[in-house]
Amino acid sequence: MPLLNKPRTAAPGRPGGNTAALPLSRLRTALTVFFALDGFLFAGWVVRIPAIKQQTGASASDLGLALLGVSAGAVVTMTLTGRLCRRFGSHPVTVVSGVLMSLGIALPPLTHSALALSLVLLVFGAAYGGINVAMNSAAVDLVAALRRPVMPSFHAAFSLGGMVGAGLGGLVAGGLSPTVHLLALTAVGLLVSAVAGRVLLRHPAPAAERTAKDRAPRRLKGRTRRTVVLFGVIALCTAYGEGAMADWGALHLEADLHAHPGIAAAGYSLFALAMTVGRLSGTALLERLGQTRTLAAGGATAAAGMLLGALAPTAWLALLGFAVTGLGLSNIFPVAVARAGALAGPAGVAAASTLGYGGMLLGPPAIGFLADWFSLPVALTTVAALAGGAALIGYTARKANVPNGG
Repeated sequence: MPLLNKPRTAAPGRPGGNTAALPLSRLRTALTVFFALDGFLFAGWVVRIPAIKQQTGASASDLGLALLGVSAGAVVTMTLTGRLCRRFGSHPVTVVSGVLMSLGIALPPLTHSALALSLVLLVFGAAYGGINVAMNSAAVDLVAALRRPVMPSFHAAFSLGGMVGAGLGGLVAGGLSPTVHLLALTAVGLLVSAVAGRVLLRHPAPAAERTAKDRAPRRLKGRTRRTVVLFGVIALCTAYGEGAMADWGALHLEADLHAHPGIAAAGYSLFALAMTVGRLSGTALLERLGQTRTLAAGGATAAAGMLLGALAPTAWLALLGFAVTGLGLSNIFPVAVARAGALAGPAGVAAASTLGYGGMLLGPPAIGFLADWFSLPVALTTVAALAGGAALIGYTARKANVPNGG
């Protein structure tokens, strides 16, 4: 790996310039802000879905089809964004995607039919997919320059942003219309993108200081492709659990364990809080255990926690299981994406992110079908099975040629 922190003699900002002079701490702060903004905006949209449903007069099935617009836009754009990052740089693409997401979030309350809603959600989803690939690609380069496994801290910012966005959204939902609320989020998003974006646009990603050979686009083929796919599958296993917990955790507590609605609603909040805590401590964990052991231990912990959460006879034990699951899953996705990016650059981030996002799409409907065929507790044990699978895959990929690989 190039010695990105070593002083050089050429002028900063030019090929061969003094990379040590790059304000890596400022770049890290700016990227952290974009991760938080992503979670904040997406959560702000999610809490207004019931009001948008009522406004458009959409049935449950119509709304479900419209919401697929977010997924379709994100998945399609994720593949394209890897190429855009290689051509224009991950920093400009992150800023542009942040602006587009900020503008796109104002569109849903302007629609009055499910069809119109699905079309504007394609735009919102495209921006969401773009910013996720671009900022993760930028983070991979910054992690290499810092020579510290700080990727979980970026994802912790995403989680914190989501918690703040959901909390504020819940507070204002009764007093502000969706139009006013989401327009306010647009203003916040544009302001934050302008302030944090100046730092990213002023300085190229540290990877830009590599040789021309290193900067050449890396095609995913052969052993590299297979390894990136492995990390993508690990991300999928994690995102499957996140999607399942978001959509089915509260229902399991209320319907199967007869918990009070308030306790049931706290289930996902506890899970999300545990994920945030786990990610905040992720850097220290990676420095102590290394990437492979972190993946394996996280997957095993999540599997044990979800078995308890799904099969516990009481709501309080299930809540404990949800918290343990969140701690276990917390660092698997960031580590998987980081390793895919270290192997194949933006193309690797795009591939792993697309597979991971596919897991979030797959989880809720898969749990629903399995709950109809068997029962919801049995269906939720698939989260444990996939978490265990992620641990096993992470161990088999331990010899992948990735910097700082554990």
